Amino acid sequence: MAKDESKTAKAERDAAAKAVTDNMAKLRALRLAREAAAPPVAVKKKAAAKPGKKSAEKTPALAAWLAGQQSGGRRT
Repeated sequence: MAKDESKTAKAERDAAAKAVTDNMAKLRALRLAREAAAPPVAVKKKAAAKPGKKSAEKTPALAAWLAGQQSGGRRT
């Protein structure tokens, strides 16, 4: 009796796994077909930073940041 139940449970798990695998293969094929039909999207490049020009927002040094946290009431 227990063997029959374990066989049917294994068969159900195998069927569910096969269904998931088949669905993934179908979706992958659809995605690849859609990507092949569409022209490639051009990627915009970031403008290079000009040498000699410093960033407007420079992060404070760790010691300065910690001092600011302590003076603001944080103790950890």
